[in-house]
Amino acid sequence: MGMELLSVSQVEPRRVMWIVGMIFALVIVVQRLELPYGNLLSSILSAAKVPLTSLSTSQMVGNVSLLNDLSFVEKKNTTDNAFLDSKTRNEGDTTDEVVINSTAGFLTASPVSPTVNSSPKVGAPTIVVDSNVTLVEKDGTASSEKTKNSEQLHNDLKQTQHNSSLIRAPEVNKEPEVPVLDVYSMSDMKNLLLQSRASDHSVIPQWSSTVDEELQYAASQIQNAPIIKNDPTLYAPLYRNLSMFKRSYELMEDTVKVYVYREGERPILHKPVLTGIYASEGWFMKQMEADKKFVTTDPRKAHLYYLPFSSLMLEETLYVPDSHSYTNLVQYLKNYVDTIAVKYPFWNRTGGADHFFVACHDWAPTETKKYMARCIRALCNADVKEGFVFGKDVSLPETYVHTAKNPLRNIGGNRPSKRPILAFFAGNLHGYVRPILLQHWENKDPDMKIFGRLPKGKGNKNYAHHMQSSKYCICAKGYEVNSPRVVEAIFYECVPVIISDNFVPPFFEVLNWESFAVFVLEKDIPNLKNILLSIPENRYLLMQMRVRKVQQHFLWHAKPEKYDIFHMILHSIWHNRLHQIKPR
Repeated sequence: MGMELLSVSQVEPRRVMWIVGMIFALVIVVQRLELPYGNLLSSILSAAKVPLTSLSTSQMVGNVSLLNDLSFVEKKNTTDNAFLDSKTRNEGDTTDEVVINSTAGFLTASPVSPTVNSSPKVGAPTIVVDSNVTLVEKDGTASSEKTKNSEQLHNDLKQTQHNSSLIRAPEVNKEPEVPVLDVYSMSDMKNLLLQSRASDHSVIPQWSSTVDEELQYAASQIQNAPIIKNDPTLYAPLYRNLSMFKRSYELMEDTVKVYVYREGERPILHKPVLTGIYASEGWFMKQMEADKKFVTTDPRKAHLYYLPFSSLMLEETLYVPDSHSYTNLVQYLKNYVDTIAVKYPFWNRTGGADHFFVACHDWAPTETKKYMARCIRALCNADVKEGFVFGKDVSLPETYVHTAKNPLRNIGGNRPSKRPILAFFAGNLHGYVRPILLQHWENKDPDMKIFGRLPKGKGNKNYAHHMQSSKYCICAKGYEVNSPRVVEAIFYECVPVIISDNFVPPFFEVLNWESFAVFVLEKDIPNLKNILLSIPENRYLLMQMRVRKVQQHFLWHAKPEKYDIFHMILHSIWHNRLHQIKPR
């Protein structure tokens, strides 16, 4: 009996140690199945919530906490998703999905519905997260060669994700602090621009790429650009540095490749609106998506990634009238970015710093500041006080296109001697500045043609005639700092007088605006006529000539032309992308 007990006592510890060893081995196997294989693990295990990594510490960038790790991936039935309002989900959708959020520009994990349908209107778009979708043309057609290339690309992207860490946030140096002022003068803005160039707030990618070397080479070439004193097509006084601009533009033409994401549905994505005051974003979308020179179908070769959404259609499709809430608009953009971040590795490589969008609606800065803050944002509403970042964001010209068939209709104006009106303004009394302008100058002086809304003439001829016959055209802010009158004045060869505190004028990093425009502080509106009369006639003639020469940078053409507005927008985006790169 004693011998039997001794035998049992020897066997049990072995069995226990064997069980412990198996458990340990199982733990090792589970850990080996971590992200980016989280989908595989969640399909194997039946638990509703599978912890994959412990919650890591976070690093602070400015006032934003960026997670260095993904805390967990949650597998959840989307019909029970408590994180989204029921209106933002398709009823009855029971698809199990793993979705990764892009909070503050980097991936963090949380459960969200793979579809969005939050529109109060008919025809709201749906975005579906699908890592198995091949890249095809937007019209749905694809040749066998395109399909084969698309499948190969998809496999290569999977391999890139396998070899790259998708859970570490890129290293980001802190943005330079902007001094808090009530009003930023043009001199203050120039100082902020110089400060942004001198400071080091580059984004260090998670893994290296050949495009980084190409960008470094371009940046060093621009820093050492050959001196140009005269150019047949570029008038030197218009530019901050003609030599560097010309070299940068040449390198853009020779180097830059843009990948245009094809995910997402109309009308918010891939539907350009070509008329109205927000037409800039539509024309850029149309011409970029149709481009053959800059666009690449291989995202691995891209220096920039374009997110082709329309801020106008976002508002028209999803905004609930009188709700005073942007929540569902922001949620739509967040889900769109999540789709991109899950399907491709490129967003995570830089935290979105090499991604850009072009948005002209007044609300775009607010809608994009949370989840797309690291992107290069081309904004019409370029307001220093509302988060515009010098060296990263781009001031987008707001162009009022009346007819898509002929955007250059009625261009030009009278020669200086045939401009009898000293100053002209007409428009709705939006905001607080325009009522002050009319209070002081409407029907007060025959030299100052200051009106509210003009009676409509056929083809806008009444308004255009006044601009074409005036020396100075008043560009007073409306609800926001931007106004289409800035480009309209240049279009009609009238010297712009910009009354909009804290407005960053378009292409500010390239153009010397004070050489061809007048800036008047809002507080100086009562003294407006004296300010204009104090400008010597020779100075006015010089400015008006420069307006005619700078005009080429603000024109849309049916087919893009060298140095036109399409190329200037792309150049400013390219310029700011290079700003994130340290020259070799």
